[in-house]
Amino acid sequence: MGKTKSVVAIVDDDAPLLESLENMFESAGYVVRCFSSAAELLSDGRLMDVDVVVTDVGMPAMDGFELCDRVRKMRPRLPVFLITARHEIVDRRRPQAPGGFFRKPFDARELIAAVREALHRASKEDDRED
Repeated sequence: MGKTKSVVAIVDDDAPLLESLENMFESAGYVVRCFSSAAELLSDGRLMDVDVVVTDVGMPAMDGFELCDRVRKMRPRLPVFLITARHEIVDRRRPQAPGGFFRKPFDARELIAAVREALHRASKEDDRED
């Protein structure tokens, strides 16, 4: 039996960017789940069905850093990538991004490559545990 496609969760309150990221990851061969808020991803166990999270930093109610913290408590090894247009945040808070940090506008190929590498590493770690 073959491996199923990896599931990428995208969290962003900017609908056009959310759609753009969805199209980008789908064209790269991933299954995509889109969420317009961090709370939406964290509700009803949805986090358990994803392999990687890509989230905007600047969102109302719960920002990307808080979402990252909550994800790490629930699923410590789940890769989380943070994206932001605020360049000063990247340099100051980079160590808090367990997957990676990308500044808008980012290179789509670089983000996809980073996600692919994080999923590959996670897969290798899972194989070692079996």
